[in-house]
Amino acid sequence: MRVKQLVAATVIASLTLSGCATIGDSVKNSSNTTKGAAIGAAVGAVAGKATGNHKNKRLAIGAVLGALTGAAIGRYMDNQEQALREQMAGTGVQVVRDGDTLRLDIPAQITFGVNKSDIRGELYPVLNDLAKVLNEYEKTLLVITGHTDDTGAYDLNMRLSQARADSVKTYLQAQGINSIRLETRGLGPTAPLVANNSDANRAKNRRVEIHIEPITQ
Repeated sequence: MRVKQLVAATVIASLTLSGCATIGDSVKNSSNTTKGAAIGAAVGAVAGKATGNHKNKRLAIGAVLGALTGAAIGRYMDNQEQALREQMAGTGVQVVRDGDTLRLDIPAQITFGVNKSDIRGELYPVLNDLAKVLNEYEKTLLVITGHTDDTGAYDLNMRLSQARADSVKTYLQAQGINSIRLETRGLGPTAPLVANNSDANRAKNRRVEIHIEPITQ
């Protein structure tokens, strides 16, 4: 409760300073950039005051964007899963359900070239369709994880996987996804999808995953 009170106070102060009349009208009518800046400032301030840990950050985000509870969590994720499956049909992206978390497996063939972190042209339409769904279902957080195979230097692969995740995050932000909903991780070769024992398998391990988690209390 203390975290939510701090968030509300900080958001109101941020929006008031920017000349907004009321928090409700301001959040509803302002652009995604404006909302993201105001909410981001609130979340940063509250998470820092609370203890700065991962849990408090998510509580702070939930206090502003709204949190799901009880049976509403499953229904919300059911609907989002269906929307994602429809949008991702025929793209090669796999939608995997694990409890109330969704995982999107994006294969290397449509994401990045070998040793590259620049997004391929084939991926832009996929991310555009993904953003449509994510903007409709705002009560979710995304963890974007980059992966590599086991060839090459370990440190290079770790940096490459992080850069790939960051590239996807940057593009989704450009499509209107609030940055506070997005986290990135680079796992390099440490979490292979399949054994790195053939060229075909190594290609499968060069991938990006997006985990979509509901915001809950």
